[in-house]
Amino acid sequence: MAPISRRIVLAAAGALVLGGCEQRFEGARLTVSTGIRGAVYDQLGTVLAAAWAKNLDFTANVLPSAGSGQNLDRLLGAQADVGFSAADAAAARAATTGGGHLQALTRMHDDYVQVVVPASSPVKRLAELRGMRVSVGQADSGVRLIADRLLAGVGLSGGTDVDRRPLAIDDAADALYRGQIDAFFWSGGLPTAQVTELARRIPIRVVDLSDLLSQVSKQYQEYGAATLPGSAYQLADSVTTLLVPNLLLATDRMSDAVAKALTQGVFDAQPALAAANRAARSIDSRSGIETSPVSLHPGALAYYRAAHYVSG
Repeated sequence: MAPISRRIVLAAAGALVLGGCEQRFEGARLTVSTGIRGAVYDQLGTVLAAAWAKNLDFTANVLPSAGSGQNLDRLLGAQADVGFSAADAAAARAATTGGGHLQALTRMHDDYVQVVVPASSPVKRLAELRGMRVSVGQADSGVRLIADRLLAGVGLSGGTDVDRRPLAIDDAADALYRGQIDAFFWSGGLPTAQVTELARRIPIRVVDLSDLLSQVSKQYQEYGAATLPGSAYQLADSVTTLLVPNLLLATDRMSDAVAKALTQGVFDAQPALAAANRAARSIDSRSGIETSPVSLHPGALAYYRAAHYVSG
């Protein structure tokens, strides 16, 4: 995926000026834990860090990561101040010892679960992956969490049921192209550049998950149903899949003033975020408060109240 252009970064910086964010934090350090280089978390985190640095005077540092799991580790380990996470991973971590320190700034874009196979594959349902070579994502990723949950849901939780490969999205797409794996799991915004590029190289399909929706949504309330349009990747048909919200998180170490300013900065920079990746078009201050089961940071809540999106 091409790096974020200088035009987009400058647009993000300018957006905060237009939005009227007045408080500044000269010299304060801000570490943002994002995701795989060039993927959606990393794209959006890079734009946000540039905007916060330019207009709030932070010294901002972007740390790419393996995904949600590593971002949560960094937040709770005081190695990052802000991080992205899928809501399912955040909910699971918040329920653990020490996880209650996590607090949300806003809901971000939504991810689509994508189980990708070659168009010629016989696999039509997830249960038909039995005995196949499947990338389930890296150990510290949200992809791994959802892959484990979905495979368990169709009785493929045993170590011998599926030949699991711990590949990042770039490696998984390349391995599928080369015939080294039979399928891969991914959870990301539409379109994900690596899947788009793969679809240019070989015909692909995305496995329909409609037979799992009722079971999974009852067990894990973070998931919703969504239609992945065929136009996203030149697919023959649209498919039904799972939708996973993404959250922008901090911890209770962050001051209310910083949290409020950063939250406002997200929405002031929304046009630049959408320019970086169109998945960010869905970011909206009205739905930003929907971060359950992770509670909003008091500073973020103060922003939403001042903007009249929350009463009280």
